[in-house]
Amino acid sequence: MNDVIPLGLVLLSVVVAAIIFPLPQRLAGLRSAVNLAGALIKLVLVVLLVPPVVADGARPEFAVPFLPTGGGEAISLVLRVDPLALFFAGLSAVLWLLTTIYAIGYLKGTAYQSRFFGFFSLCVAATVGISFSGNLITFLVFYELLTLVTYPLVAHWGDEKSLQAARLYMRYALGGGVAVLVGVVWLTMEAGPADFAEGGAADVAEFAVRSPTVAVIIFALLVGGLGVKSALVPLHSWLPAAMVAPAPVSALLHAVAVVKAGVFGIVRVVDDVYGIEVAWELGVLTPLLVVASVTIIYGSYQALRQTEIKRRLAFSTVSQVSYVVLGVTMFSMAGTAGGVVHLVHQGIMKITLFFCAGLFAEAMGAHKISDLRGAGRRMPWTSAAFTVGAFGMIGLPPTAGFISKWQLGLGALESPHPWVLVVLVISSLLNAAYFLPVVYSLWFGEREDDAEAPETAHEQERVHEPGLLLAPALCTAGFTLIVGLAASLPFSPLEISRYIAEGVFS
Repeated sequence: MNDVIPLGLVLLSVVVAAIIFPLPQRLAGLRSAVNLAGALIKLVLVVLLVPPVVADGARPEFAVPFLPTGGGEAISLVLRVDPLALFFAGLSAVLWLLTTIYAIGYLKGTAYQSRFFGFFSLCVAATVGISFSGNLITFLVFYELLTLVTYPLVAHWGDEKSLQAARLYMRYALGGGVAVLVGVVWLTMEAGPADFAEGGAADVAEFAVRSPTVAVIIFALLVGGLGVKSALVPLHSWLPAAMVAPAPVSALLHAVAVVKAGVFGIVRVVDDVYGIEVAWELGVLTPLLVVASVTIIYGSYQALRQTEIKRRLAFSTVSQVSYVVLGVTMFSMAGTAGGVVHLVHQGIMKITLFFCAGLFAEAMGAHKISDLRGAGRRMPWTSAAFTVGAFGMIGLPPTAGFISKWQLGLGALESPHPWVLVVLVISSLLNAAYFLPVVYSLWFGEREDDAEAPETAHEQERVHEPGLLLAPALCTAGFTLIVGLAASLPFSPLEISRYIAEGVFS
């Protein structure tokens, strides 16, 4: 029975999509009920998997023959639940429930909702498939499926700007997908099906000893292709352009699905295909560490230059997601734990900020940073959630971001690359430079009409904060504080990430 659990979690969202697509626009209540029921069931099932997988060492697995080989044995599609898979699936399950609630409120009264939520559910299926992929072939199938089903979401509004952004995204994603495809096929020909395994696949390790140059080229193809979705410089340009999409899609791209799928794939290739020891011996970790460092600084610098809220957040994502790559390429156990835990922490913090950006836009028509002056008086709850998310991104205690950066700092000191600590410090200073002025403006800034009539500004300018949009933002802001305060508790993201890192170096 346990063997069908990963398949069931993937198919659950496919069933939800199949029900939603044909629903007429007028059946909003039924559409919302189906969406929420699917998201809740998925969350419950994922939570129930945590104790047996993390504490008891269970590895539920489903496999089915997929591709024939010359030797008569077929390459299988494999879905397997291991701690890293569960870590990513847990993030997806929690945030997708909240994003579903947010999207229901955000899109209320707009057209094509059945189409939106149908593709939205298929994105869930593809992301869970990526999470539970047990080998590179399975990962590739769901990775490319994710590209196809996110295109309609980016293009949802249907105007020329949205279509241009969606086409740019598709060109980048398909180009990266081709590189991954070539790398997967080549590696399969050289070393056989590359199963994900703690410490790396044994056949890949033998191949790396036999043909180190070819192994390095294949590694570059895989990581280069995955670097498109994970927005490594210079492959990042599609991400800021995609900010024309609806706010729930922006949250989806940055915190849950596309960007996270790319960086999750890099973690899998480094830790579970090649293995950290083999990757170090091949000399591929340090160049990737440098690319991640450049991306972190460049993304922060570009964020500082933006005047639009969502574009500043987009370049912040370019920077912040590369902390994950930074951690797993340091060649230290603490660094790997820091990178893995940031998969979850960055998702929680960044989705909070995008939820708030959507709220500011819907309630106040605020799209530029200058429009946020005095918003703390008009939208105090939204502004408070944004402040918590911003403090987390800077890395101030007791937020989740502080835990990530502390762990990464420990990893830098333990690694052969202590200079990474300088990158973390510079990045944090840049984070403060582009977030603190926004927070100050929220609470202490004044618009011209406020300055002219300060005694009536509060009463006149208080804005309604829609409950379906506000509740998810407050939840994720609360999570940002809770996972920081409870970092040392059993089954916390940090403790699970340390458990994963121990397996990587075992």
